[in-house]
Amino acid sequence: MTSQTVALGIGLVSQLLFSSRIVLQWIQSERAKRVLVPTLFWQISLVSSFLMIVYGILRHDPVILGAQVISYAIYIRNLQLLKEWGKLSPWFRAGAYAFPVAMLAWFVAGNQHFSLRAMLGSRIPAGLLALGAVGQVIFLLRFVYQWIYSERKGESTLPLSFWVISFVGSVLILVYAFLRWDAVLIIGNVFGTVVYARNIVLLRREQRRTASGAVSTE
Repeated sequence: MTSQTVALGIGLVSQLLFSSRIVLQWIQSERAKRVLVPTLFWQISLVSSFLMIVYGILRHDPVILGAQVISYAIYIRNLQLLKEWGKLSPWFRAGAYAFPVAMLAWFVAGNQHFSLRAMLGSRIPAGLLALGAVGQVIFLLRFVYQWIYSERKGESTLPLSFWVISFVGSVLILVYAFLRWDAVLIIGNVFGTVVYARNIVLLRREQRRTASGAVSTE
């Protein structure tokens, strides 16, 4: 079994988990007729992000690796804001801190299957790399924005702008994925793009109802 076959398997499992968290969030939001984000959303995101870090390492893809390392830290912070991080097993929390660091250290040291030197020497066309980087930066900024927004509110929440940024970033990453013919990114972002668009619709409806309700009480 080659490292690329292993990478594909890990990537598909990760995207399956990413999709499951979106389905969970989508179903709960549809039932409530407003956007809800359950704690399990962040827990699944954390596990999925770690798998995508491994996938990015095996694929020698700096775009995926860089974005997932930062996203991983933001997922942990959201669990802390929700006061759920301390409720998790101490072993899980220790592993959540240690495993990514160990994996990145192994990547830097290098071996026959993956290494930082091989990634730096990869021949991804500059234009394609730039497109993927822009898409991932936009996609990542949604969580940076969400993080700052949540810190100011004192609670973990996902505003309308988060979903708009998600939609734009997902479309760009989808283009990058098709150009690189990356099945993992294609599968993950096709479904995600639809859900992000749906959440934008739900939030706009909720805002209109709130606005009309405020007007009627005046």
